[in-house]
Amino acid sequence: MVQAYERLHSAGFAHSVEAWIDGTLAGGLYCVALGQAVFGESMFTRVPDASKIALAALMAFCRNAGIGMVDCQQNTQHLASLGAREIDRADFVARVAQNVRKPLPRWQFEPVYWRQLLPREPA
Repeated sequence: MVQAYERLHSAGFAHSVEAWIDGTLAGGLYCVALGQAVFGESMFTRVPDASKIALAALMAFCRNAGIGMVDCQQNTQHLASLGAREIDRADFVARVAQNVRKPLPRWQFEPVYWRQLLPREPA
């Protein structure tokens, strides 16, 4: 599995999103992206809530790149508390088919992407 994901990463399809504290990896997640279809694969944490920060960073990145859906694969209370919701299979298949044809975004996180998650200031 490790070699398979290393090959996917080298080919530009597998990506990690990491949360670091003072130079130490605190948690994160990895995903596979085909075009703009993003599939969350696994989350891990060494420090409480670090994987939640990584997921928030992924969502900020995806919003900035115009990616409208991330498949989190599991219907858990934890993911639901972070905003995940189930969709029916036909809708899922249609969205994946549409998004795999879209161009790959540049997988580079910029701090300005956090603005995608923060409330807008009133005008």
